Amino acid sequence: MSVLQTVKDVLRASTESADRGEGTGTASKGAYWCDDCDERIRDVDADGDGPPACPTCGETMRFERSPSSTGCAC
Repeated sequence: MSVLQTVKDVLRASTESADRGEGTGTASKGAYWCDDCDERIRDVDADGDGPPACPTCGETMRFERSPSSTGCAC
């Protein structure tokens, strides 16, 4: 196997999966944000059904979706 083929394989593998999380298989649809504190919590990491409270200031966080085509809520 050539070095060029190895590089191609690595680049191809890094772009194949839309799941950029910890490999849980749960696709994120967005993230909760606290604009005052710049805190971010992915929706799949938030506890409960509603918006979580900001861990820094305690205010309710807002949900924001990402238009990303990779499925990542980054």
